[in-house]
Amino acid sequence: MTDLKLVIFDVDGTLVDSQADILASMAAAFETEGLTSPARDAVLGIVGLSLETAIARLAPEQDAATVSRMVEVYKDRYAALRMSGGTEGSPLYPGMLDLLHRLHAQDEILLGIATGKSRRGLKALIDSLDLHGLFVTTQVSDNHPSKPHPAMLLEAVKEAGVMARNAVMIGDTTYDIDMARAAGLRSVAVGWGYHPDEALAGADRLVHDAAALETAILTLLGD
Repeated sequence: MTDLKLVIFDVDGTLVDSQADILASMAAAFETEGLTSPARDAVLGIVGLSLETAIARLAPEQDAATVSRMVEVYKDRYAALRMSGGTEGSPLYPGMLDLLHRLHAQDEILLGIATGKSRRGLKALIDSLDLHGLFVTTQVSDNHPSKPHPAMLLEAVKEAGVMARNAVMIGDTTYDIDMARAAGLRSVAVGWGYHPDEALAGADRLVHDAAALETAILTLLGD
């Protein structure tokens, strides 16, 4: 282990405002099975969970085989939207691209991702937004239990060769904050995502713009 620092980002609701793609993909998954699509707030409330867990929670009366089919429909629709939609369906939040590049330019700071997306979905997003080369570790739902289980973060710090005390998790949901706590990492909650401020009280910091996020990251990593 070294004194390198690791900043791990959630994706949906933290780096990108992907609600348009998420809502469209979830609607397709439900419509394929002849089911009524959940309300917008219900869908956004499960963002961050792995797809299988999220869909099972939204459609608790459906059996495992049906949920698996819905997961595949969601993945197909999401990938198609990302390949055709450019940045429109999942734009980066204001200031986030510049922040990623400023952090990446610092030799002692490494960047990572911990997301409920599948590997396929994350690749489609990175390709569409041209975020290649920024992240040394990318943890996805294919290989881990759903958030808030700490497996993603434990693997991220191991893969990056960083001490847990030198890592910080950035997210917009209680799943992210609870995952960080379970893994022994500090956390910064962003107030522009899909969970309200009052639900994020467990984070070490709560911020509402990219400039404040940068200050919070550097402050926590400097402690």
